[in-house]
Amino acid sequence: MEGAAMSRRALLRGGALLGAGAALGTLPLGRAALAQAGRWPSVAALAERYVRGRKVANMVAALGWGQRAPDVIAHGTLAIGQAVPAGIDSLYRIYSMTKPITGMATMLLIEDDKLELDQPLAEILPAFADMQVQKTYDGSITDLEPAERPITIRHLLTHTAGLGYSIIQKGPIRTAYERAGVIPGQVTRLPLGEMFGRGTPAPSLKAFADNLAKLPLVAQPGTRWSYSVSLDLLGRVIEVVSGQPFDAFLKERLFDPLGMTSTWFQVPASEVGRLTTNYGLMNGRPLPLDPARASVYLGPPAFPFGGAGLVSSPRDYDRFLRMLVGYGEFEGKRVMSEAAVRLGTSNLLPEGVNTAGTLAAGAGFGAGGRVGLGEQAGIYGWGGAAGTIAFADLKRGLRAGLFTQYMPADALPIQSEFPLAVAADLEAMATAG
Repeated sequence: MEGAAMSRRALLRGGALLGAGAALGTLPLGRAALAQAGRWPSVAALAERYVRGRKVANMVAALGWGQRAPDVIAHGTLAIGQAVPAGIDSLYRIYSMTKPITGMATMLLIEDDKLELDQPLAEILPAFADMQVQKTYDGSITDLEPAERPITIRHLLTHTAGLGYSIIQKGPIRTAYERAGVIPGQVTRLPLGEMFGRGTPAPSLKAFADNLAKLPLVAQPGTRWSYSVSLDLLGRVIEVVSGQPFDAFLKERLFDPLGMTSTWFQVPASEVGRLTTNYGLMNGRPLPLDPARASVYLGPPAFPFGGAGLVSSPRDYDRFLRMLVGYGEFEGKRVMSEAAVRLGTSNLLPEGVNTAGTLAAGAGFGAGGRVGLGEQAGIYGWGGAAGTIAFADLKRGLRAGLFTQYMPADALPIQSEFPLAVAADLEAMATAG
């Protein structure tokens, strides 16, 4: 990375995914666009340009309409200098694209009447009953005031609970998070020091939640959008309410019904031949950061990170998106209720909270993902710290995902260029039709 660009804040934030979200509002509404899967020349050119220029090792895009099989664009190999081509079944660290999955898992429990959107968190995790709040954001962790209202499930889904993130916060609160093991994910086994975070993650979701409850909030609940560990905490909520380990719940309620057989918190040793290498961009050059055969993802994580922990394939993530554009149906089976999908992909921000100046600027926020407003209504998605991005346009039945592996995501403009390339191809389809 060039200078300070290798910031811890950049590593897992993933929210840059729809930083060019306005481009998604240009998706044409014409029937001609909906009728044609066609070719995606702008997306193909984007992938080919980055791979040919050796900026990234590979790039795979999966784009589709409704319940149809996706169109696949694939360039490059699993690692620079290797011969194995990347494709729809290659494995990628999706980091914060885990958040929409955790968000929809939460919606399943709301659908089951085991949770309520505005239910106080303390009814499930009593340790969060009497929270203290920093008087100054990222200021002193001893100059505190009582929380004015309880944290709710809505707040956790939308990053408005007042929780922090060690990759976002500064000063003593960040240090307190690190010392408490409130660490949001993993990057590499290599000894790269502060570049990729300090501290050891708590040994379980229970310990993570218990330690988090002892730390002050960075903002009053329900008043500010601040990217946070809230989706990780929802993993603990899910396991308490469901009576199952969080990863087991995901497998039973989402991964198995959707045929997502290549999505894990730990990559099985038998599948390492499909795993891509993740790269760090050093002075513009990609250098191996998490080589596939020595990947940190081959070992068990400290706990299943609901905010940034999954490895998945383009095929699997497309299946998740296909369920969303089907309003809960997938291959003739109902996985979620239509009402749960509509609610989870709608703007759930508390009244008075706006996203100006944040990673979700210009949009609302739903169950773990950014949602479009106005003409962009119906668009839901998020991205990952290693350059991945995916969204579903429920109104138009479009789903789109782009997969590559480099850090930090904002070192290259790929996540903003992908929506623009999709929009350009859709406009061409509409004109041709």
